[in-house]
Amino acid sequence: MFFYVSKIFWFFAQPLNFSILLVALTCGALVLSWRRVAMTTAACAFLLLGLGAWSSLGALMMHPLEDRFQRPAALPEKIDGIVVLGGGFEAGVNLVRGGYELNSSGDRFVEAAILAARHPEARVVVTGGAGDLILDGEADGVTAPRLLTALGVAPERLILESKSRNTYENAVFTKEMVNAKPGETWLLVTSAFHMPRAVGLFRKAGFDVVPWPSDYRTSGKETIGIAHDNPLDSLQNLSVALREWVGLLAYWMTGRIDQLLPSP
Repeated sequence: MFFYVSKIFWFFAQPLNFSILLVALTCGALVLSWRRVAMTTAACAFLLLGLGAWSSLGALMMHPLEDRFQRPAALPEKIDGIVVLGGGFEAGVNLVRGGYELNSSGDRFVEAAILAARHPEARVVVTGGAGDLILDGEADGVTAPRLLTALGVAPERLILESKSRNTYENAVFTKEMVNAKPGETWLLVTSAFHMPRAVGLFRKAGFDVVPWPSDYRTSGKETIGIAHDNPLDSLQNLSVALREWVGLLAYWMTGRIDQLLPSP
């Protein structure tokens, strides 16, 4: 139930879709001659899109997420495993074309391949199923072997989990599949903005991991004012940051993580 509610809620809540709904309400209000309602909804839609596209709001909301966990200055000589969270592939495209097209979170898999090359003794876990409610797509756990083996990762090193639909299931299913032993060192690779929620969920599942953030969306030096990015990227930053903060709140309120913003 949590999965379906979260997907439906976010469909309407994401800034672009919400702005479209506000525009639709504006049109309806004009038809009914509700001018004040129309002016209010139109102003809200403009404000939301304007702040998202032309200001640094999205980047500023990203900063606390991306800066929460830093890569360790040094790692043990031996790494037992690398867990990379799904979400980095164009699932719908790959289902039809059979390739390994990457989306904006594809850096996760590039980083995982680099780590696998540096630590040839480590197992590599790819966790991620088809997490879309409507669109049909190929699970990342199915797509990833085509990319990782092409980049030199031996197939026998791969552990694939293709049933999880969200980060909570990533953590629970991976914990059951890997059965990590005390004293082992496992790296967790995901987007920097997503790392706080991911670490909180893995901790709750009883799987001790070392955060290895990737896929940074901001420089960390943005200040209040006009965005220095293109409008589409700025709007995407707002959407991603808002989704992550809402996800943290929802997971904390339902007891799936112990802190609203998990700490290092």
